[in-house]
Amino acid sequence: MKLTGIRACVFDAYGTLFDFASAAAGCADVLGDRAGPLTALWRDKQLQYAWLRSLQGRYADFWQVTGDALDFSLDALGLVQPGLRDRLMGLYATLRPFPEVAAMLSTLKKRGFATAILSNGSPDMLRSAVEGAGVGPWLDHVLSVAEVGVYKPHPSVYQLAVDRLGVAPDAIAFQSSNGWDAYGASAFGMRVVWCNRYGQRPERLPGAPDRVIASLAELPDLLEAPAA
Repeated sequence: MKLTGIRACVFDAYGTLFDFASAAAGCADVLGDRAGPLTALWRDKQLQYAWLRSLQGRYADFWQVTGDALDFSLDALGLVQPGLRDRLMGLYATLRPFPEVAAMLSTLKKRGFATAILSNGSPDMLRSAVEGAGVGPWLDHVLSVAEVGVYKPHPSVYQLAVDRLGVAPDAIAFQSSNGWDAYGASAFGMRVVWCNRYGQRPERLPGAPDRVIASLAELPDLLEAPAA
C-alpha cells in the first residue's frame, strides 16, 4: 500500500544520498585492504562525536567533527602516510552519490513533491556534495543542522524541515539509511522510509519506520503523488 498524503520528501545526506565509503575507496592505492576498516571506524567516531557534542552543548560544525573523527581513526589504525589526511578530507567533500539518486530525485520532482536534504553536514560540505553530484536542480532546499546548532536526532533538527518547507510532519516522507535517524524522525512525527542499505537490525528506540527499502530506486513507487 502506498503512503498517502505526502507533500514533501526529505533526505538524509551521508549514507543515504552520498556514499561515505567513496572517500576511502578513492585512496585504495594507499589504503589497500584497510579502506574498509578505516571507513567503518571513521563513520563510527564521526557520529559519536556529533552526539557527544550535542549532549555536552559544545556544537562544532560537521567538517570539524569529520576531521577530528578521521584523526582518531588514522591514529588508531596506524595510518601515517604523508598527505593522506588531506586527500581523504578532500574526497569527503565530494562524495559520490549512490547510482539511483539522480533518477529518483528527478522522478519525485516530476510527480510534484517538494524535495530537501536535512543533514548533519555543514552548509559548505552540503553545497560541495550537491554540486559534485549534480543533483541541485531536483532539490528545493538543502538544510543543515548548523541553523539550530545541534545534531540529529534532536527534535529541533526535524522541526527545521517542517518550518522551512511549511509542511506538517505527517505530510513529510523522511528517508535515511541510518536506523537511529529513521526512528528519530518517526518519533518526531514524520512518515519514514528507512533505506536500509547496510542490513541493520531494527532499533530499540521510540518511533518506527513506515516502510523499509534497500534502495532509493524503490521510493517513487511507495508514494502517492500529491494532489495538484
